[in-house]
Amino acid sequence: MKAPEMRFTLRAIAALLAYPSEELRVNAPTLRSALTDEKALRPRSLASLHALIDRIATSDLIDAQSDYSELFDRSRSLSLHLFEHVHGDNKERGQAMIDLSEHYMEAGFFLDSGELPDFIPVFVEFASCLDAREAREWLSQPAHVFAALAERHAKRESAYAAIFSALLELSGGRLDEEAHEELRRNEPDDDVRHLDKQWEEAPVTFGGAHEMGGPTGVIAKIRAANRAPGKEGRR
Repeated sequence: MKAPEMRFTLRAIAALLAYPSEELRVNAPTLRSALTDEKALRPRSLASLHALIDRIATSDLIDAQSDYSELFDRSRSLSLHLFEHVHGDNKERGQAMIDLSEHYMEAGFFLDSGELPDFIPVFVEFASCLDAREAREWLSQPAHVFAALAERHAKRESAYAAIFSALLELSGGRLDEEAHEELRRNEPDDDVRHLDKQWEEAPVTFGGAHEMGGPTGVIAKIRAANRAPGKEGRR
């Protein structure tokens, strides 16, 4: 049986994980429609994502940007880099970056300058370029990371928990319980008294999540829904 389509749902999710901008606010109805029309998510997940869209669209932009930075730029436990959670700062991380970049290139997906391959919005946009079955397989590999991030955001009463719960659902719910439990045990210390020192000592420097440049491109691809499938989503 053919897997349900999720192309535009994934692109909407990638856009919602971008640094809040006026463009993102203006295009909130486009994102809402993409999620609703494709019907890739259960009603509860859809409602939670709609609540996040409403929050971004109606909040003061400066406040929304400040909240985003506090979550994603000032917290290692909520990092938007997959390998921060999987490999931390160990030497395997560099090879994992290279391997993931090669997978992207083999699929015809090329990164813009400054983007790291393990940045979750990039990874999700890559998955959106694949057929639904292959996208689900890719999403299932870091499902334990999505589960941990959903829990950590929920604990902080963050509306972004909806993003990671949705990604977990789209992965098919297959979860490496052992890896998930390890992430729970090894959650990084986000105590503000230690945070600056942690970042100074980290051997890998991360760009802020907003360096992705906002939702431009992702929204354009959502709007291109009537184009021929396959290559139209790739850069």
